Amino acid sequence: MSTINLSTVFVTFFAVVGPPKVLLAFAQLSQTRTLAELRKLTLVSSLVAALVGLALAYTADYAAALFHISDQSLQIAGGVIFFIYAVALVLGFHLGGGDDGDHLQNPLADGVRALLLPYVASPLAITALLVESLTRDSFGWHSTVALMYVAVIAVDCACVLLLAPLLKASRRTSLEVVSRLLGLLLAAVGVEMVLYGLESLGVHFAESQNGSH
Repeated sequence: MSTINLSTVFVTFFAVVGPPKVLLAFAQLSQTRTLAELRKLTLVSSLVAALVGLALAYTADYAAALFHISDQSLQIAGGVIFFIYAVALVLGFHLGGGDDGDHLQNPLADGVRALLLPYVASPLAITALLVESLTRDSFGWHSTVALMYVAVIAVDCACVLLLAPLLKASRRTSLEVVSRLLGLLLAAVGVEMVLYGLESLGVHFAESQNGSH
């Protein structure tokens, strides 16, 4: 496998589920947890996220064949779900964040549940995993995709563990502002995914005429 391919896959996963995307979710959870609880939650949720990534990387071909889905369908569906999640952030709703008052008795389980959508089973990350895995039909390629995804999860885990005291000190108002700004950017990413999927299906979009004479 070429270095360029390895780098491309790593950068793709870093963009969709790297520290810039997950630190905010952990910062919000840190407000009601001790440092020890936050670190334990980080390790457990990262392990679960890595296992989910490994499973998807090696079963992408079977999943696509079972449900008769194409790369374009994955891109469009993932983009729509990610757009909905981003709009919720902009409006101040935290999907999957347990803000409805219905908390589990076990703080660890409650924290993992809160991280399901933004981290453990991120729609955009799952879409990227499936799309990348379906690019080539070989065990070596699936292993490469799995390795790069686990590497990004390891980076996330390390960043949260190192920045745990800072995350805990963050004020909720500041987190809300950052959350809404991030939501605007993520909404644009979701739209781009849908447009890319439609373009792959042959839908033509007129190019910008700016600068033309």
